[in-house]
Amino acid sequence: MTVRTRFAPSPTGFLHIGGARTALYCWLESRRRGGEFILRIEDTDRERSTDEAVKAIIDAMHWLDLDADEGPFYQTRRLERYKQVADELVAAGKAYYAYESKDEIEAMREAAMAKGEKPRYNGYYRDRNEPLRDDPNRVIRFRNPSEGSVVFDDKVKGRIEWANTELDDLVIFRSDGWPTYNFAVVVDDIDMGITEVIRGDDHVNNTPRQINIYHALGAKVPEFAHLPMILDKEGKKLSKRTSAVSVMDYRADGFVPHALLNYLVRLGWSHGDQEIFSREQMIALFDIADVNKAASRFDTEKLAWLNQHYLKTDEAQSLAAEFEWHLTRAGIDTSKGPAPVDVIVALRDRVHTLKEMAERAKIWYAPIAEWDDKAVAKHLKNDCAVAVLDAAKPLLAECEWKPEPIHQVIEQVAAKLELGMGKIAQPLRVAMTGTQVSPSIEHTIYLAGRSEALKRVDAAIALAQS
Repeated sequence: MTVRTRFAPSPTGFLHIGGARTALYCWLESRRRGGEFILRIEDTDRERSTDEAVKAIIDAMHWLDLDADEGPFYQTRRLERYKQVADELVAAGKAYYAYESKDEIEAMREAAMAKGEKPRYNGYYRDRNEPLRDDPNRVIRFRNPSEGSVVFDDKVKGRIEWANTELDDLVIFRSDGWPTYNFAVVVDDIDMGITEVIRGDDHVNNTPRQINIYHALGAKVPEFAHLPMILDKEGKKLSKRTSAVSVMDYRADGFVPHALLNYLVRLGWSHGDQEIFSREQMIALFDIADVNKAASRFDTEKLAWLNQHYLKTDEAQSLAAEFEWHLTRAGIDTSKGPAPVDVIVALRDRVHTLKEMAERAKIWYAPIAEWDDKAVAKHLKNDCAVAVLDAAKPLLAECEWKPEPIHQVIEQVAAKLELGMGKIAQPLRVAMTGTQVSPSIEHTIYLAGRSEALKRVDAAIALAQS
């Protein structure tokens, strides 16, 4: 049988970090076993689901390169199928119509709690065989087994057993004409041939109910794996207040997708002490059965370390498109400056994120807006600064415009003036950037472009002599 996994988010907001890890684990499990990965949008919560959220989820999945083999499928487009299956369950005596009002249901729950019992449906309509009739309170309830227990072997949590007496007759079709989650998800997974259900452990309580519906429909029950939570650094649930939890927030903050995936795969799974994984290695090594039972803690500093590793080691060209996205977001016109690939090469060892790189790159795409007074006083207002700039200018006007020939120019000026390289580099650095901090001086000058570099040298000479 072909392994088929699915990621099934509800479009009530962005794709959060926990959901992205679930999607990654589903994707890896299917890829390792030569199977198929399905994307399903569970949008039957009509009050909270939005088109914007659907787009945000799909955009995030695409950015992470976790594109599905099939889908996205939308539950709202399968309403007739859910109605058909519910009607079949009623006809088979495995579900029934119930007509209690909201007030009656609430009174039922309060009465149970007053007796110290679990608030639940009391089964009033279970054996009344009420026919279908028009009624604003009409629902369809599943006739849950009243004896025995549900047992399943969770691939992460191990053996789980649940007594059927703990489960009441859940609603499978609401009075508004829409199916409930526990019913729709079972019909979907059966129709889509899902063999492995990998999801967060907040769904563990739903699983026994769903297994009973599988049995009622005469369908094979899939394997289940429930993933532990992701906590923040302090051990609390991830939230907007403590950390960025949206996948696309991490993009906006300058992380590259494969760094985020590499980090997420290690949040609950490991392979010895290995920290760096290529996509191919993740596929080859990952096994859902090896996921830890304990919750994981999200450490942004560790993610930043991983991100910097990829900025340093990836081919610069492979980062260019994502870097250009950040340059555009920073308001930079890339047509008026160096090639983004060249900027990546110059800055990759000095930053942790592409956002930081884009901010630092502004000096090469626009005139110097502000001079650092301390840098000017220390490196331009001195006895040798003008001599350095005067000596460098004609050589820069004639040399081949590449970092290595520019470096040779600086060496020539140092030899001619009998000064150390620092005495040569710093006036030129201030001239190019307005500050005393930048990448290597040859890259700093090169990225300005010959014409702009010569203009900046002239401006620095004028400032030094003022």
